[in-house]
Amino acid sequence: MLEASLVERVIGYGLRLGADFVEIFAEDRFDTKITMVDGKIDVATSERNFGVGIRLFKDDQQVYAYTNDPNEKQLLNMIDRLIEVLEVRQPVEKPLNMKNLDVKNFNRVIFYPLDISKTEKARILKLAHEGAKNYSSLITQVVVRYWDYDQKVFIANSEGIVGNDRRIKTRLMVTAVATKDGEQESGFYGPGASMGFEFFNFHSPEDIGAEAARIADRMVRAEYAPVGKMPVVIANEFGGVIFHEACGHALEATSVAKGASVFADKLGQKVAAECITAVDDGTIPNAWGSSNIDDEGTPTQRNVLIENGVLKNYLVDIFHSKKMGLKPNGCGRRESYKYIPTSRMSNTFIMAGKYLPEEIISATDYGLYAKRMGGGSVHPATGEFNFAVMEGYLIEKGRITKAVRGATLIGKGIEVINNIDMVGNDLARGQGICGSISGGVPADVGQPTIRVRELIVGGRRK
Repeated sequence: MLEASLVERVIGYGLRLGADFVEIFAEDRFDTKITMVDGKIDVATSERNFGVGIRLFKDDQQVYAYTNDPNEKQLLNMIDRLIEVLEVRQPVEKPLNMKNLDVKNFNRVIFYPLDISKTEKARILKLAHEGAKNYSSLITQVVVRYWDYDQKVFIANSEGIVGNDRRIKTRLMVTAVATKDGEQESGFYGPGASMGFEFFNFHSPEDIGAEAARIADRMVRAEYAPVGKMPVVIANEFGGVIFHEACGHALEATSVAKGASVFADKLGQKVAAECITAVDDGTIPNAWGSSNIDDEGTPTQRNVLIENGVLKNYLVDIFHSKKMGLKPNGCGRRESYKYIPTSRMSNTFIMAGKYLPEEIISATDYGLYAKRMGGGSVHPATGEFNFAVMEGYLIEKGRITKAVRGATLIGKGIEVINNIDMVGNDLARGQGICGSISGGVPADVGQPTIRVRELIVGGRRK
């Protein structure tokens, strides 16, 4: 993507001007997005983005700039301007020994999205629309969104790293709205993977549409949920969004290094129930949040964050590794060349336990079963959260008795992971876009079915 001699000249120039660390990130990316509303194509876009970002460190400062123009004069001018910001006074000569990374490819792709016609992609959206629309006569609106991208990245830095990666992602998202007696409820389902068009050999578009419609149809017929403190059983897959938002972000060096995390200075301490082991793993083959290297050129890896309730590790990027005295562990991520990277989750999940999901339900005399979670909000420093339950059911005398809607789960992340008393054996992951200071990045959230012995359930009355 960039000539080796140019890269060495730019990095060497930054070092000669006194920077402690110089990094070049280059990106060449194609995106295709298609939206279908009620069976008709509403928007279809294809775009290519190319750019180069340069980052410098000096002591505990970092500065960043980016451009669409990769010529040498432009890149050296960027270094000059960044050095002015750092106020470097005494340039120091440093050796530069660049070496290409030997990167293992975890994400095999068969059908590259750029080789697939838009007509074929539109056919996938039509199938998803029909799957949703044909599920129930109560379905009154269906929105289908298709997204793929092909991203090539190049990273080189003054510590000698030279790495390349190619990330192919494909995702299909369906939102269905059901209407009954003047009221509406919506359902959403949106699986994705680090795959090409072969993704649809594993995920039927009709089934994705039908699943979104099933949720909407079931909830529009439901009673409103009870409110108050009660045991809550949270189903697998996207139920892991609570751990991701309320605990995972607090394990990122971005907040830990500032002391702005409830987990700061607690390595080796008990922070969760003994039944909780939590992992972030960017190496899972073809998973939505996987890549071969992170956006700083560090190979991705499996990081055990909490093991049997004890805090074992943080997610650490290069900049914060220097502040924290820890090694970077392959989690420096950014949305594009327009963002400075920082520590981020990839595929984060609670490990499977020993109980069948049916055992967890039968052991619960009364409570809420949150089968699918919706969106919510989290206070990043405290982990206090408020999440909507997209699909819920009442548990009475150890049985799921009826569907309930309008429930929200309110709590604090570190308290929740200490109040989990049963962990199922049905680990599954769901897909989302994680937003933070380095932009939106693909991320898996996951867990098996879990029971929180007591949680505040909020709701509304008709």
